[in-house]
Amino acid sequence: MSGSVSCDEIVLPNGELCFQIMMKAPRANALEPGLLRDLHRAFDTVEQSGARKALITGGRNFSTGGDVRRFCEAAQNGRAESYADEVVPVLQDLIMRIIAMPVVIASAVRGAATGGSAGILFASDIAAAEQGAFVQPYYGVMGFAPDGGWTALLPELIGAGPAQSWLMANCRRDAAELQRLGLVQAVDADPETRALALLAGIDAGSALAAKSMIWNGPRLTAVRAGLDAETAAFRKLIGRQETLSRMTDFLHSTG
Repeated sequence: MSGSVSCDEIVLPNGELCFQIMMKAPRANALEPGLLRDLHRAFDTVEQSGARKALITGGRNFSTGGDVRRFCEAAQNGRAESYADEVVPVLQDLIMRIIAMPVVIASAVRGAATGGSAGILFASDIAAAEQGAFVQPYYGVMGFAPDGGWTALLPELIGAGPAQSWLMANCRRDAAELQRLGLVQAVDADPETRALALLAGIDAGSALAAKSMIWNGPRLTAVRAGLDAETAAFRKLIGRQETLSRMTDFLHSTG
């Protein structure tokens, strides 16, 4: 792995082995190809270790999702679709991996978890967030199609109507609202410590049995099909002139 992700062994208070996977990439952990590759390598490490618990963290900001500047540059150079192919399918595979792997995965969220990065939260088995954490889609602002499970996974978790209205209105959901929706189980000033405490209190065998029955074959097949549909829709929209204009306007407005 490069410096964009660390993957460190820790021992929980009950003596269990756990891994802390920390994103620490530039531009608030923007989901660019190197970071996504390193996340997959971190999960390779977890799987090879035999550990049954892992924590995903991101520092001051969990992740701001896709790197708009790099998408914009690619579109200006006629590479919108090819750059999307380096990002979106890799993210989709990561989301699928999180929900399917026999590991209890927690997320600790600070600051922004926006765009496709919210899918990591949606896919996690348990989560803690600090009071200032928030999730916001931004797809309509950019002219992107949703990815990361916003349509493939979120409706399964909170219902189709709430998921659709969230996307359409581009609402910002704070930590308290995320907890009300069941996407976060604890709100704490120190979400990393709280998430580790939650992991320590879970019997891994029981949790993984429940996970395998909830995410059974038919559900996994449906989520995979939904993620593939998101990828195709994202690729179709990313090359439009309107999308390029929206990205350019966004970058100008944010400096």
